Amino acid sequence: PARHTGPPDGGWGWMIVAGCFLVTICTRAVTRCISIFFVEFQAYFGQDYARTAWIHSIVDCATMLCAPLGSLISNRVSCQVGIMLGGLLASTGLILSSFATSLEHLYLSLGVLTGLGFALCYSPAIAMVGKYFNKRKALAYGIAMSGSGIGTFILAPVVQLLIEQFSWRGALLILGGFVLNLCVCGALMRPIALKEDRKTAPEFLEQDYVSKAQKQDLKRMPTCSPLIKAWSHECLCYCSWKEYDFLLMPGFMVLAVSVLFMAYGCSPLFVYLVPYALSVGVSHHQAAFLMSILGVIDIIGNITFGWLTDRRCLKKHRHICYLFAVGMDGLCCLFLPVLKNFPLLVPFSFTFGYFDGAYVTLIPVVTADVVGTSSLSSALGVVYFLHAIPYLLSPPVAGWLVDTTGSYTASFLLCGFSMIFSSTLLCFARLAKKIKRMRLGSLTNDPGTKQHIWTNGSIAYSVTAQLDQKDVEFLAADTNSYSNR
Repeated sequence: PARHTGPPDGGWGWMIVAGCFLVTICTRAVTRCISIFFVEFQAYFGQDYARTAWIHSIVDCATMLCAPLGSLISNRVSCQVGIMLGGLLASTGLILSSFATSLEHLYLSLGVLTGLGFALCYSPAIAMVGKYFNKRKALAYGIAMSGSGIGTFILAPVVQLLIEQFSWRGALLILGGFVLNLCVCGALMRPIALKEDRKTAPEFLEQDYVSKAQKQDLKRMPTCSPLIKAWSHECLCYCSWKEYDFLLMPGFMVLAVSVLFMAYGCSPLFVYLVPYALSVGVSHHQAAFLMSILGVIDIIGNITFGWLTDRRCLKKHRHICYLFAVGMDGLCCLFLPVLKNFPLLVPFSFTFGYFDGAYVTLIPVVTADVVGTSSLSSALGVVYFLHAIPYLLSPPVAGWLVDTTGSYTASFLLCGFSMIFSSTLLCFARLAKKIKRMRLGSLTNDPGTKQHIWTNGSIAYSVTAQLDQKDVEFLAADTNSYSNR
């Protein structure tokens, strides 16, 4: 891999952005377009909507659930191998799905196998963008993540045309060939070695069970690699732990909890917006147009919010911009039940689509700010893994609420409050961190405070009381008597 002291912020990095852009088209956009096959699957297999809807949930869940596996393969072997392998698996799943004879067959081929292939591609490609960009990271992510909206806007009518011309089996077969482009995207992911990635594990080198030859190998390697057979088992365990030591960081723990609530709130709206619009009297053509608006405005949110948060005035406040975008999407969900005609639903699609694109762009940026660039691939794998369970459960739960209450109000309110809680949790955590810094700063500036810096980097403060002359004499006498002993 090429060696750099820091992210190059350009050059081959723009090819990485282009590759990630194509990855998001082949993964997230194709996943959204699977919903177009629902009517065909229902008619062919004679099943109800609930059983057919599990196909989309399984694809989304498998993609996010296996995201850490994609990060693991990328870190241990290479990002190129991981994405190419994922492309082959995803393409195989789509091709096998074209020969399906039952919904259970589609659960395994289109749901599990294709979702696994997407997982091996998605998080490693996003992490590579973070390694190549620093100053223009948000803009780069905005361009790369916009592939989801652009791909949905273009692929949706194309897939519908393919179904009309070649039936759903032929359309799946052609999509399987299209997804093979993930192998081309993987070839673009040229690895890069940054200065901060060259961890030599100094505390591990001090252990007695490591031989001199193993220590020399460890010092020469830029990163811990399990492919060196000479290393001991303890070294491999240490390196594996260093890859995921961010899991104990308080900042990442808070981010992980907030992601769970955010993922629960955002998923049902994409499933139930069109049915809700039809239930309030909107025509089928207008309801489909609402989804097109979401896709197009999502692109604008990706790019413009990424560009804005790269500006000097907002770069230090990207965390705040992220929680603001999540909170705004939550407010949109709360107002949705009172929007009962097409002219009112259009502004909703604009607003929700824009802020949805905004916070999706900032997820990798905020994660990198919390854990650092060197752990970004593993951290993104965990973050996307946390999307899996909410993505799997939230649409059925929302559907159950609709069946129970007879309206969509409870489902949309639950989604809105879930996203607002996610934003509020991050806000309070940030305030608590700021208060803690202020207290530590006041202790540091206090002349009666003595600062001790321990070997592990932590700081402890002990306040020395004001001693009078008699106390000083007593302590001196006690010290002399102790030394005489």
